[in-house]
Amino acid sequence: MKPMSDKKVVIYTDGAAKGNPGKAGWGAVFLIGDQVKEIGGGLEHATNNQMELTAPIEALKYVKKNNLGSSIEFFSDSKYVILGITEWIFNWQKNNWRNAAKKPVVNRELWEELYALTQELKPKWTYVKGHNENKYNDRADLIATSFAEGEPVELKNK
Repeated sequence: MKPMSDKKVVIYTDGAAKGNPGKAGWGAVFLIGDQVKEIGGGLEHATNNQMELTAPIEALKYVKKNNLGSSIEFFSDSKYVILGITEWIFNWQKNNWRNAAKKPVVNRELWEELYALTQELKPKWTYVKGHNENKYNDRADLIATSFAEGEPVELKNK
């Protein structure tokens, strides 16, 4: 395997579901130096939270597959993702995947996959307020929503 590029990779992710659950989509925007790359996808039936988790999972898989960079920073408007991966997950693991209410953690498989990728690639996680005129967060939202609506936008640098 070739070594990772030493470039910093900034990633904005978002998820969307129409009906929640319903037709769903996710999107990711990568900023690598002066390059912008985008990926996205959709499912016929999923929840918004499942898509919010799928976006960073797919983004990390993309970084790994393409050796994009060794320094990764995520921006997400999902407190569920940010708090889940940086705080809650440690107690869930300690408590045999039970949440504070002693109920099984929802979306455990996605959390486990995200955690494994996070342990390997060590990204930094940053919360960004949604729908607040951040052009890359807005673009990730547009990609996710377009896949959820079944009319995907054209992605940059596929």
